[in-house]
Amino acid sequence: MPLSQQIEALRSHFLEDLNKVATTKDIESLKIKYLGKKGPISALLQELRHASAQDIPRFGKWINDLKEELMAHCENTLARMQAQELKSSLSKEWLDVTLPGRRNFLGRKHPIQQMLEKVLDILVGMGFSVQYGPDVDTDYYNFEALNFAKDHPARDMQDTFYLSKEWLLRTHTSNVQVHAMQSCKPPIRIIAPGRAFRNENISARSHVFFHQVEGIYVDVGVTFADLMATLEEFIRKLLGKKAEVRFRPSFFPFVEPGLEVDARCTRCFGEGCRVCKHSGWLEILGAGMVHPNVLKKGSIDPEIYTGYAWGLGIERLTMLFFDIPDIRMFTENDLRFLEQFL
Repeated sequence: MPLSQQIEALRSHFLEDLNKVATTKDIESLKIKYLGKKGPISALLQELRHASAQDIPRFGKWINDLKEELMAHCENTLARMQAQELKSSLSKEWLDVTLPGRRNFLGRKHPIQQMLEKVLDILVGMGFSVQYGPDVDTDYYNFEALNFAKDHPARDMQDTFYLSKEWLLRTHTSNVQVHAMQSCKPPIRIIAPGRAFRNENISARSHVFFHQVEGIYVDVGVTFADLMATLEEFIRKLLGKKAEVRFRPSFFPFVEPGLEVDARCTRCFGEGCRVCKHSGWLEILGAGMVHPNVLKKGSIDPEIYTGYAWGLGIERLTMLFFDIPDIRMFTENDLRFLEQFL
């Protein structure tokens, strides 16, 4: 069959197949079928080698013209189908832009986070830097280096979550004390916020995990009077000048002497309730002068340096500050409760 007839027959077959396509994928298949490397156009180009030298330019032009024609048909049909598919898609996804938009509710910080940031802002403003420590630590840093005796009740499985004989979930953020003293030289003036864990019965005023902020100051000539002045200034900035606070002696293995700071219960105004254990007072922090044995564990000479430390519970402060009756409300994720804190 002459080349001109082959070209005309190929054009007719292509147009018949083109009229049958229904989707853009069919167009791509049609292009591959006729214009691909194994298609009839390529086969015609291969047959040119059998033509005479004077016919090759003329036949070559016919084949190239056919190729461009078929390509133009494919592109035009593809563009038309894409426009139709887009129109169909848009008609299905039609949106009435005159309708009012959906309200976006702004997120709020958890009351514990609000109180934690408030405490940190005050203490950083008083000259303390923030340092973080591990939630999972060794018995050495959580107990031994803090002067806890081997038979101290806090070491018992009833109080502490042990992961192994050596590793445990820290029961206080005081574990940061020795880490800080071992890595820094005095003067050391830091606060250590974080979570702590204790294997206790959950009640209105205690939970198995809670948040603490540990503070420590070690330098030459630090006295108990410095501790009292720091705590009084901190509490005044936190609770206001009218807050009723009391100091009473207490014992902690890692300080000597030790004290506890209580604030008048804002829930019952001192008359007694389940939050304050019917005492009228709510314990907010424990403090004291760093024990010489703890300084030694931190590679600090207690004959040269002294220091004070304290630890406060963020949940207790938040309950006092916002007049919240039950510590369990912080972890129940009840939006009716949480959305009250702007």
